[in-house]
Order: sequence, then structure tokens, then C-alpha cells
Amino acid sequence: MTTLNSSSMRTVDVARQAGCSVQQVRNLERDGVLPPATRTAAGYRIYGEIHLYSAHAYRALAIGTGPVEAKRIVRAVHQAPTSEVLALLDAAHAGLDRERTDLELAKEAVEAISVEPIEGVRPPDSMSVSDLAAALGVRTSALRHWDAEGLVVPDRIPPRGTRRYTPAQARDARIVHQLRSAGYRIDPLRTLMPELRHGRGSADARAALATRDASIATRSRALLDAAAALSAVLAAATTTRT
Repeated sequence: MTTLNSSSMRTVDVARQAGCSVQQVRNLERDGVLPPATRTAAGYRIYGEIHLYSAHAYRALAIGTGPVEAKRIVRAVHQAPTSEVLALLDAAHAGLDRERTDLELAKEAVEAISVEPIEGVRPPDSMSVSDLAAALGVRTSALRHWDAEGLVVPDRIPPRGTRRYTPAQARDARIVHQLRSAGYRIDPLRTLMPELRHGRGSADARAALATRDASIATRSRALLDAAAALSAVLAAATTTRT
């Protein structure tokens, strides 16, 4: 983060030091991410340290949480109690922690696909859609959606065509559930699942999950970078209010 030498800056100064455009600085002020600037007699904006720190915080948070949540957090610094700001940051970190947990489960699921025994299956081993949904912790509508998309297609029991999942199909559902939780989209899964069933495609899944892992690390680091700027904004905001 840039060390400030002046508490009186033009729009272009803030833009240059924050690494954004002049228009973006104006937009951030309009959206309440930057507090209202002081105006000269001629109507020109004059910004101070709190504006630059706010811009730095927003840019880092936009990487870590996305632009919508980043605006919400920085606006809260200017408008809400500090406890609310800290709660929003805690939620952002908790969200990344959940993503990491889901990612690790997805990695385990991909590795397990080729070693789980599926031979010697007996009819009583099969599960209904409601039984499998409960076991996975998902809604039955999710399993029906995966069926419609061709990801996990269960057997059908006449005369009503009731869905029944064999252990192999239940295993596929668990794989889909973990990969979806880790951010794997439906379209790639259509291609990947048939390969996984035949012991192929694991390399593609690992590569995609590694990309997801790198994305989480980048966002986590961005939240760390945002912390210093947010602390400075909080300090400046407190000084302004007192």
C-alpha cells in the first residue's frame, strides 16, 4: 500500500496511487465506498488519506470477496459500527474456509473413485432418491437435476419408474456432490463423469481442482492485504467522527 505524503489529493492522485481509473474513483464515491470528497470553491474534488485507504481496501477486497461484497464491507466502515465490519470480514474468511474444506473433500472423492469396490452388489444395497439425498445432505431436487443432466442416472423400477441408486451410482452422486461443492460446473462434469467411471479423467479433475485451490489462495491473500487498508480506514473514520 502506498505511503501518503499528502492529505490533500486530486481525483487523479487517488486513481494513480490506488491503481484504478479516475472514473472508478468517482464511481466508488458515488456508491458510498469512498466518503464524500471535500469540494473547492470551483467544485473540484479534494480527497484525503481516508479516501485512498478506502480505495486500496476496496480493490483488495474485490479480489477476495467479489466487487459487490467488497463495496458492502467498505461502506460499512463509513456507516456502521466496527463490530458489524468485523462480522462481515469474519464471514468472508469463513466462506473461504468452507471452500477449502469442500475442495479437500472433492480431492478425496476424485482419488477414491478408482478404488471403491462396486462388485458383489445385491439389490438390497440400492437406495431410494430420498435415502441418498439424506445421506449426501442435499435436496432430492438436486439428484433429479443431476439425473436430467446425465451426471448420475439411476435405475428405474416399474411400474412407476421409481428411482433406485446402486452403490456405484451412489458413489457417482457423492463425487458429483463434492465436485459441485468445490465449484465444478455442470457442463465440464458431463464430460468428466463418464471418464471417471472408466478410471480415466482423474488428471483433468485434479488439474481443475488445483486451479480452484490457486484461486482460493489468491483470494485469501487478498483478504490479508485488505486488512491493513481496512484498519487504516477504521482509524481514519474514528478520527473523523470524534
